[in-house]
Amino acid sequence: MKILLRVAKEAARYKGLLIITAVSTLLLTALNLVAPRLMSDMIALVAAGLGQTELQRIGVLTVWLLSLYLLRILFRYLSSYLAHKAAWHLVKELRVKVYYKLQGLSLDFFRSHESGDLISRTINDTATFEMLYAHLLPESVTNAITVLGVTVILFMINPRLALLTCLPIPFILLSGWIFAKKVRPNFRKAQKSLGILSAQLQDNFSGIQEIQAFGQQKPALEQVERKAADYTDSVLRALKLSAVFHPGVEFLTALGTVIIVGFGGYLAYLGQIAVGDIVAFLLYLTLFFAPITGLSNLLEQMQQALAGAERVIEVLDAPEIVSNQPGALPLENPQGEISFENVSFSYTEGVPVLKDVSFTVRPGEMVALVGATGVGKSTIAQLIARFYDPQEGVIRLDGRALPEIELASLRKSIAMVLQDTFLFNGTIAENIAFARPDTSQEEIEEAARIARIHEDIAAMPDAYETKVGERGAKLSGGQKQRIAIARAVLCRAPVLVLDEATASVDVQTESSIQQSIKEITGTCTIIAIAHRLSTIRRASRILVLKNGKIIQQGTHEELTSQPGLYQEMCMVQEKGENTYI
Repeated sequence: MKILLRVAKEAARYKGLLIITAVSTLLLTALNLVAPRLMSDMIALVAAGLGQTELQRIGVLTVWLLSLYLLRILFRYLSSYLAHKAAWHLVKELRVKVYYKLQGLSLDFFRSHESGDLISRTINDTATFEMLYAHLLPESVTNAITVLGVTVILFMINPRLALLTCLPIPFILLSGWIFAKKVRPNFRKAQKSLGILSAQLQDNFSGIQEIQAFGQQKPALEQVERKAADYTDSVLRALKLSAVFHPGVEFLTALGTVIIVGFGGYLAYLGQIAVGDIVAFLLYLTLFFAPITGLSNLLEQMQQALAGAERVIEVLDAPEIVSNQPGALPLENPQGEISFENVSFSYTEGVPVLKDVSFTVRPGEMVALVGATGVGKSTIAQLIARFYDPQEGVIRLDGRALPEIELASLRKSIAMVLQDTFLFNGTIAENIAFARPDTSQEEIEEAARIARIHEDIAAMPDAYETKVGERGAKLSGGQKQRIAIARAVLCRAPVLVLDEATASVDVQTESSIQQSIKEITGTCTIIAIAHRLSTIRRASRILVLKNGKIIQQGTHEELTSQPGLYQEMCMVQEKGENTYI
């Protein structure tokens, strides 16, 4: 019931359509209840003998019956189409709402959830709301009202027969309650297994080159096969319960029919019930047990739909760990001064990544972060963009603590170039202008020139309209990296973060990127993270990290002239070794 109430809350904006649907459903149900009564009256007239008056009466009843059937077409159309219209609009809005919620969650959420599973929740699980609103709820209401209306009519016809008709109902309700309790965990597991299967498929498709290169097609296929089998097993366990439940309900309803026919025939033999009433009873009996059987089928579908709805609601109710704080204001004319004040941070409790880190970067200054892998360099970049909040200490931008700044305004003030460059499956121009889609072609080309990628693009057959493929698969690593730099340059953000911008490129491309960095140095605050020390020799200041702490800082010349980790790193790289790369 809690889930249904939450679902109803999500559909509140479509209450107009749903009210019309409900009214149409009620009227349709009423027509279904009236039609057997008219038919039984016609049969009673025929049984009593036909005269002129009876023929006229039958003609009137025939017109009424035909009118009822025509009205049934209208109300069934309204009931079915409007329910589907409301349901599919709800599914569309829920998919958008789930995506909107997901893209606002912190990176920590995505570290603990597979993207394939989130895709499954956004597409597959939201579709269960259509089943709820277009099928389950309208049909459940129709069936419940039909059973109630028929019960009243049956008691009016013959109370004793009506009581016998109701005998199987308590057993059907009890079996339905047991079935719902047993079957939903299996459907819940099936929905989860489908998400896991989607995650495995997405992972395999993303790594298809590695799978083929290392000849791992068979193990990859076996992984997919196992996860597909888990999903199938979960569904079959639920269907096994259904295979027992539905025949049981059918037996109970059939038993009720047998009792009525036998006892009704006995009452007719005694002359205690008219033939027309027995015919009416039999007609209504079909109306009585069909919805009960239908409710048992709907019960199975509802458990499946509720299992999907639970997974959607879990996303919608996920806490936003990083969000706009009360009173947060946008930045006005940001300068790009960054300061860390006694900042400590850990992704996992008890495993610190940064320990009491403090430093300040002045506007327009280029500060480099160096150190071995895992010392917290990239974490500092993530904290600057407030993808995470530190457990201790304060990070400020232009003197204001980051939580005091409106999140959208903060992110707009920071441009990032990451080691694992991500390009969207569009044109080169679209990727460069990603943060500013309304920018001019001239501005796009100017940013490309600064990033030393314009000539490469101009040499391509379609130039800036060249499709890059999924994740930039049609471009080289160096081209993707320089397009990412062009994208960041075009942002015109006061803070630029370069996280291993030259880690995966050749010497010539590295030289081009270094020229790009040199050209934009002084125009914005630059935080550069690098293992290749040649990239950051011109930095205003270099911070050397070890075990989550800053152990050295100064210019390249200052640090190379004093014993310490930086000097050791330079000596290793000069010898051509790759210990720190």
